[in-house]
Parts: sequence; structure tokens; C-alpha cells
Amino acid sequence: MNPAVRLLAARSLRTHRRAWAAVFAAVAVTSALLGALALALGSTALGHARVERYTGAAVVVAGDHEVSRTTDPWGGEPQTATAGLTERVRIPEAAVGVVRAVPGVRAAVPDHTFVVRERAEEGERGGGERERVTDPEAGPRTHPGRSWAAAALAPYALTEGRAPRRDDEAVVGAGLGLGTGDRTGGYRVVGVAGGPAAVYVTEAEARKRAGRPGRVDAVGVLAAPGVPVDTLHARVRAALDTAGLKDTASGRPLRALTGDGRGDAEHLGARPARSELLELLAAVSGTVLLVSVLVLASLVAQALQQRAAERELLLAVGATPRQVRAAAGREVVRVAGAAALLGALGAVPAFLALWEAVRARPGAVAEGLALATPAWLFAAPLVTALLVTGLARLVVALGAGRPGRAAHGPGRVRRVAGFVLLVLGVGSAGTATLQSGEAAGAAAGAATVTLVSGCALLGPWIAGAAMRLLDRPFRLLGGAPGRLAAAGAVARSRRLGAALTPVVLVTAFALVQLTAGATAQRAAAAQAREATTANLAVSGTTAEEVRRRPGVTAATDVLRSTVVLARDEAGAPRLDRLPVLGVDPDGLEGVLDPGVVAGDLAGLAGPGTVAVGADRADSLDARPGSTVRLRLGDGVEKDLRVVAVYERSLALGEFLFPKAGLAPHTTDPHPARVLARTTGGPGRAVAPEQVALPGAASQAVVAAGVVGAIGALTLLSVLSTLALIGAGRRRELELLRQVGASAGQLRRMLGLEAGFLIAVGLLLGLVVAALPLTAFSWAHTGGLPYLPPVQAALIAGTVAATVTAGVFGAHRPGGRTG
Repeated sequence: MNPAVRLLAARSLRTHRRAWAAVFAAVAVTSALLGALALALGSTALGHARVERYTGAAVVVAGDHEVSRTTDPWGGEPQTATAGLTERVRIPEAAVGVVRAVPGVRAAVPDHTFVVRERAEEGERGGGERERVTDPEAGPRTHPGRSWAAAALAPYALTEGRAPRRDDEAVVGAGLGLGTGDRTGGYRVVGVAGGPAAVYVTEAEARKRAGRPGRVDAVGVLAAPGVPVDTLHARVRAALDTAGLKDTASGRPLRALTGDGRGDAEHLGARPARSELLELLAAVSGTVLLVSVLVLASLVAQALQQRAAERELLLAVGATPRQVRAAAGREVVRVAGAAALLGALGAVPAFLALWEAVRARPGAVAEGLALATPAWLFAAPLVTALLVTGLARLVVALGAGRPGRAAHGPGRVRRVAGFVLLVLGVGSAGTATLQSGEAAGAAAGAATVTLVSGCALLGPWIAGAAMRLLDRPFRLLGGAPGRLAAAGAVARSRRLGAALTPVVLVTAFALVQLTAGATAQRAAAAQAREATTANLAVSGTTAEEVRRRPGVTAATDVLRSTVVLARDEAGAPRLDRLPVLGVDPDGLEGVLDPGVVAGDLAGLAGPGTVAVGADRADSLDARPGSTVRLRLGDGVEKDLRVVAVYERSLALGEFLFPKAGLAPHTTDPHPARVLARTTGGPGRAVAPEQVALPGAASQAVVAAGVVGAIGALTLLSVLSTLALIGAGRRRELELLRQVGASAGQLRRMLGLEAGFLIAVGLLLGLVVAALPLTAFSWAHTGGLPYLPPVQAALIAGTVAATVTAGVFGAHRPGGRTG
């Protein structure tokens, strides 16, 4: 490298240490945040379903719990979308015989699973035998039930007692906390085995309780001594292909699973939860990257802009434009490189803290999902550190690319680009009002980013226009400090615009992130309250049994499941997994009111019928009498006739099924609870019926952590930008002191400037956020956006405190500045 470039960079770093400290802090935080997200993405991508009860099986034969859709978008390369199924896909029992005949198979064990429910009542059984009981208010506890033969697949061995011989006998896992002689779920405990809470019965009883004649959940294959897993897998795969066996739901070929893949046959929710978490992290990472670009670009450009006179002097004394650019680039790379490396080190504890928070929240991690963290994964923050450093260097190449032009202020290209982004942002907000669901959310998010970017480019003109409006009040009401503040703002509109940009960014980002979630939750909760008209909720039973109780006038089962809806988005295939409810159509009156706007829910009594939420019906162009095609939870594809359209889909899900049509396609056909209406009083308060969105708990934890981190980054950008501006104003404030301005007058001047930044930044941030939020809220809930007053006050107070601290901390009237 040219010695002159090295000299210029080294001298500049020593001279502008305070200015570069602000950039250093922002780069370090950005690197830490992006590094932590890279680790989270990698850990999730490498995650898998945990292998527990099939640990001893070399191969597990099971159904295919994934569906796919392939299209040719606009004549391009074929694209395939996949989605995991949440209900058990069972396989023909004939697979047991096929696998047993494969050379090298020591045993092929059929696995029948069912749910054992403990009695939800107090008391003892006759003969002094103790019955395991549960809290009646909480409903019955449930445990997995299997045949005792399937315990060998773990393997779990007896530690006490003997194996079951009669249909009313059981062996329990040690995790259940029972001993021989106890009872659970109607079975007498005759033995205890190692392993988690589970109930093992005879094979005949397991087959009967599973209720799927001719079908099994899976087949565990034990290898003969000396037979490698790869060899056995190939033989089993060939035997299944030769036999031509298909799963009993959708007719897809059976799968032969080995290694970590065996866990997919155990924990059905792990793969879908992993996909949802991966999509969430990818979306969040994109937002963080965009915010980081805005923050770093603003800070580095401001640091370079403040030295425009210095660069002009270097050019005047003989330095070439290339030398000036190279020196600035070397300077920034040295600062950003060290900061990014420090941030990469901080990414590891940040990632570990995020993952610990996710694991600590009940339901945040799907049962059986193992999030992998191999040692080599922790090199990912180094890659993000290089990315951040390269980003900072790119800003220098763009910002210092035309030495000699900086003094002329922002140009026409910047103004045009800013107006174009504003127009695009308004257009995206308008598009969001015409869409629904995720499409509306994506359009609203795009509108926020483009509007904030447009405001960043137009910052000098916005600041100048705002100050022209406030010029007279400042001069009349502020006295000499007001006149100083107004004159400085008019003369340095670009500097004021640079200070305004991060304030708008943090305000708009916080408003969008907090308001969108609060609006959706409030609307869903309101719909749930309106929809649930029952005065009694019971678990551990069925609506048929509840109707026999005295005083019960109506009752419906509530069965939860999911469906997969196939559609195209911009020509590309998409599979959406949506939560649904199964109900008894003849027991809904007075119990559950979905808010029917077309058709009649009584039509759900017929086979092959479904009711559709209003927003989803609009997107599918469905109405009573139409047909919609869905894949049910076990992968079976059906054409269903629409009998009604209802409006309370935020609470009850996108589709309502008759329980009789949904139950055969669920792993556990027992209802989650029964809602009932009784006579003789209002009864106990019933929790509103609301479908839990998939992955909601993990999304809440990740979103809260990332929103906090991005909020901290943007607040840091406010402080850093104000610190940079303060460093650049050092001589200006010293000159004002020399010509007679007192420390009090300077403090009042700075206070007016801080007030201007707070008021205009909050107002502009509110306008920027209001457009996409109103569009999103109108499309998603049919109403206006909502933010709890406490959160709104917190945003305003935090911005005000940060700006005030940044302005006065950087300038310190009466003492040294910068």
C-alpha cells in the first residue's frame, strides 16, 4: 500500500479518536447481533427430532410425515415447497411381515401408540387399591401408551415386577412415579421399567386401544449381530420397494429411517416447529441486516462528512482523490475490523442467552426438538464480522467516492431517490390493505423499510422544512438561544437531518414491532370472548357424555388439529400449515358462535364439509357451495364443500370441521375439551376458545429478544450520531463562548435543538409507522392499530431521554466538548 495512504490513515485515526469511538460501538453491537442470529440460524438448521424410544432400533419404518408441492414459476426452473405434518401417518400392518423376512433382521416390532388418561376425580378404588388422580380443575393427565414388546426398541428393561399378561395389567416407566400394585388409567401396575413416563400393555390391548385395525404407527427393526446399519437399511428399503407398500393415508411410499431421522417417527411436531423457527429467524435476520445497513451507513457517512474540509485541504496540497479514498477506507477498516471482532466474541454469550430464554419458556421449544450446537458452528460470528467490516468499507467507497463534491451538500440524485422510496413505501402500504394474512404483513414490513429509507435520504430537506416552520416560534419564544438554534439549523440542515434519521428509525421500528403484535393479539382475544358463549368447560370426557348430565342444554367437542393449504405466491409454490377446530355442529348453539356471515353451520353435519374464515374465503374466492382442497393433518388430500363463512377466524382458526370428519385424521381423536351450556345460572367463567398458533411461544421469545436488541442498536445509533455531531461542533461552540454566549444560553440552545429532534423525530416516526400499521391492521383485523398507552409512553420517554443524553453528553456546555 502507498506509504502516503498509511500515513494519512494513521494520523487521522489518532486525531479523530472520539469520532471513531461512536462508529466502533455501533459496529461492535451490529456484529454481535448478526453473529448471534447466525448462530441461532445454524443451530436451528442443524436441529432434528430427538431419538428416545427408538434408540435401540437400527432402522425405523414409518409413514412420510412431509408433503410437497412443485411448480414451474413463470416458465423458470421447477421449485418445490415442503411442509411437515402434525398428525400420525400410519402404515399397513403387512410391513411387519415384509421387514421380518429381510436377511439380517433380528426382530421387527410393531409399535401401536395411544393415549392413557388418568381419572380426573378424587377417591380410592375398591379393595384398597390406590388410583392415580389429578386435579379436577386442570383436567386429566395423559401419558403415552404402547405395547410392552415395543419397549425393547429403546430398550427399556424391567427394574421391578413382571411383564403384563392380561388386558388390565401394565408396566409403567419410572418417570411416572408409580410402583407395583398402583393403578393408572384403569390398569393395574404389575411392573416398573426404566425410561420416561409411559404405560406399557399387552400387544393385543395396545392394538385395540390404538383403534386402527390393520395399521401400525411404525415398525422398529433390530439388527442381527454383526450387520451394519447401512447394509440393513439398504435391504429394508429394497424389500419395501419390492412389496410396493404405501402409507394408509395419502398413498406415499413408506420411509426407512436411520440415525437422527428416527426421531421424526417419534416427535411429529419437531420438524414443523423447526421449519417455523427457521422461517422466523430468517425474517428477523433480514430486518436486522436492513436496520444495520441504515445505522452503519448513517454513522460512517456522518463521520466522513464532518471531515469534508480536511479532505478538501488534502486535495489542495497535492493528495490525489484515490489516495484520499484509500486512506478513508483503510481508516474505517481498521476501526470496523477491531469492533466487528469484538462483537463476534460477544455474539456467543448473546446466542447462549437467547437459546436459554427459548428453552426456559414452557412450550417455546416443541417436544422432542433438539437444537444442535456443534463446536464448528461457533465460527459463524467470524463470517458475520467480515460481512459487517465489508459493509462499512462499502459505505466509504460510496460516501467518499467523489472528493471535492461534499461541500456542495446533498444532490439531486439523493433527493429523487428519497422521493421514489417514499412513493414505493406508500404503494406497499396501499397493497397491504388489499391483501390478508402473511401477504399483508410482508407488504406492511416492506412499506416500513422503504419509508424509513426515504426519510433517511431526505433527512436534510425534512429537517430544513421543519425548522422553517418552527423558525419564528424559536426566534420569538426562545430569545437569543432560540435565534442561535434556528440559525444553526438553517445553516447546517444536513447535520440536523443526520441527527434526525436515527430518531425516526428507532421510533418507527419500535412502533411497528410492538403495535403489530398488540393489534393482532387484542383482536384475537376480542373475537375469542365473543365466540365463546358457553358457561361450562370440561376436559377428559366427550360432548355425548356431558349432554347426559342434568341441566346441560347444549355441548360440543373441541378437537384441535392442522391442515395444509397449497397455493402459489408470485408463481412460486407455497404450503401453509393452518390451525383448525373440529366441532359438533348440532351442539354449537349457545356454546360457540363463530359469527357466520354466509351459509349455515348446520351443514357441517354432512360428510366432506367445512366452514371457512371470511379472510381466507376472500383469498380463495370461496363461498357456500364452493369447493376447497386441503391436506388434513395426516396428509390425506380432500376436496371439501364449503357450507358457511364466518368472521371470527383470528380466534377459531381458518377452517371449522365436523368432529366426525376430522377425528379419523388425528393422532388422538379425543377432544381437547368440551364446551357446554347449562341452565340455572351463568356457571363458572370459561376461558375463551382460541386456537394457539403454531410456534407462538418460541416466536414470542425470539421476537422479544430481537426487538430488544434492535431497539438497543437503534438507540445506540442515536447516541453515536449525536456524539459524532458533537465532536464536529466543538469549534463552533468554542467560538460562541468566545463571542460572549454564556453556558446557560448554550444549554438552552442545545435544549431547544434536543426538543426539536425529539418532537420532529417522534412525529415523523409516527407518520412513517402509521401508514403500514393502518394498512396491516385493516387487512388483518378490519380495525385500526392499537398500542397499549404504557408502551407508547415508554417509546416516547426512551427516545426523549436518549436524545437529551446524546445532545448534552456530547456537547457539555461550560466545559470541553466532543
